[in-house]
Amino acid sequence: MELIKLKEVSQSIKMNVEKVIVGKSSTIDLILTALLANGHILLEDVPGTGKTMLAKALAASIEADFKRIQFTPDLLPSDITGLNYYNQKQGEFTFRSGPVFTNILLADEINRATPRTQSSLLECMEEKQITIDGETRVLEKPFLVIATQNPIETAGTFPLPEAQLDRFLMQISMGFPNFNEEITILNRFMKDNPLTDLGPVCRKEDLLSMQESIKSIYIHPALMEYIIAIVNSTRSNKNTSLGVSPRGSLGFLRAVQAYAAITGFPYVTPEMIQYIAPFVLSHRLVLKTSYNKNSSSREIIDSILTETPVPTEDFSRR
Repeated sequence: MELIKLKEVSQSIKMNVEKVIVGKSSTIDLILTALLANGHILLEDVPGTGKTMLAKALAASIEADFKRIQFTPDLLPSDITGLNYYNQKQGEFTFRSGPVFTNILLADEINRATPRTQSSLLECMEEKQITIDGETRVLEKPFLVIATQNPIETAGTFPLPEAQLDRFLMQISMGFPNFNEEITILNRFMKDNPLTDLGPVCRKEDLLSMQESIKSIYIHPALMEYIIAIVNSTRSNKNTSLGVSPRGSLGFLRAVQAYAAITGFPYVTPEMIQYIAPFVLSHRLVLKTSYNKNSSSREIIDSILTETPVPTEDFSRR
């Protein structure tokens, strides 16, 4: 897909989502970036800020299969992946697919499920496949997990392990609307829910083409070195016991390419890398102290960006 067309389709999705979601332009841009980079998204914020509504609006904007799982402590792995059951009528075992066999999966309140159930998403998030009773089933493309969690409430929750956090391309916070935005929300939802009338503006085939097209966005060798310098700094930082993995480095690269594409640029700039870095890298850090982890991780990334020399080249030249 041509860059101009890609930007037009991205803007169409964004405008469609904004019929429901008020005042979250930059958040929607980040979600579109993750979508085009073929990465999963963790929406983390207090209840009632519109995390689930945003996920549903995005799914409604794309003509693709969408399913939702409400994570609870009694949820079993088979409730997500599916299972083989004995069909007495046919006299044989039959596979019943779970909700993970979809294109866009909303994992609502993911941290309310037990670690055993959370781990059932590990294979499908990384390898886009599910293995059940020794048989591997490949998931249909595209496959995107949008998970939500509440960082404040801890009763009845199970923190996501590092292996699972590393599979999310981005961790994004919604935040509260300002005064005027909240007035707009009240007026918009006073009579009807605009989500019910939201229709798709992008086909699944278009999305797959867009995901392939971002790989052609040019990134200067000096900026490749800049990305790796930032990643290496997370591993040697005195406040971290574990830095960003190679999976994170590759996700970082894809994310900045995708962000360049949705903003209409055929190449990546240092400013794009600096803007995307906190959302892609912060949640991957394992700190030596867990106190106020999210805030500390963001501060570490900010300090690394400040200290890492920024290349000065003609970044559009191949």
